[in-house]
Amino acid sequence: QVRMVESGGGLVQAGGSLRLSCTYTGSTFGRIAMAWFRQAPGKEREFVAAISWSDGSTYYADSMKGRFTISRDNAKNTMYLQMNSLKPEDTAVYYCATHLFVTAQAMGASNLRYWGQGTQVTVSS
Repeated sequence: QVRMVESGGGLVQAGGSLRLSCTYTGSTFGRIAMAWFRQAPGKEREFVAAISWSDGSTYYADSMKGRFTISRDNAKNTMYLQMNSLKPEDTAVYYCATHLFVTAQAMGASNLRYWGQGTQVTVSS
């Protein structure tokens, strides 16, 4: 049974930083990549970043490059999202997600099966 749990969200002032975590439990067979998505109020869910579990290759949505950094800790089976210089428009629920045998490069365009419950990030102006 695959389970992913996000943590690290909260309220932060504009310009501040947060680090989100996503801990994966369950079988890792076929789990070759993981991703972060976010959904702001009244908006569609959007892809943030993805990471290849084997070699750490990373992929970002163009709008996320430069301020967000995705990483993973193999030993802890945990993925991270370091968010710097946060803006009010970054306010959203952030989700981690994965799908068996889907590469990091493909995650932004795929219908992923496994999702965490989400963690709220609120950036005040």
